[in-house]
Amino acid sequence: MNIFGIGLPEMVVIMVVALLIFGPKKLPEIGRSMGKAIKSFQDASREFQDEINNSVEAVKNSSPSSPNQSPSIAPAKSEPVAIESSESSESSESTAPAEPATPEVVAVDVATTPAAQSEATATSAAQEQPAEA
Repeated sequence: MNIFGIGLPEMVVIMVVALLIFGPKKLPEIGRSMGKAIKSFQDASREFQDEINNSVEAVKNSSPSSPNQSPSIAPAKSEPVAIESSESSESSESTAPAEPATPEVVAVDVATTPAAQSEATATSAAQEQPAEA
């Protein structure tokens, strides 16, 4: 007999300790409440499994008969693309190259940043205090 990885000798020791701690009058009451808790847990577990099984069956029944065909994805058409040689691309300049983008420089006022303001406050406070000598 092996319940939760506990053998028969360990189970007997646990029962004796429980009998000594709770006494013979409270032990049946505790057993009843534990039995009710285990039964409610089993019912909730069974209900959860049934819900999962029902949703899986609903998905299986609503899926198309041939899973290999997907109506939303059309096969890609393969068309050959001609590659121009370097000589022909140099001679025919049908498209002009675009101008490179120039980065925009944004000026930041250092005195308005929070770190600069706290630094300025600390510096002015240090200058206001007279040196004690």
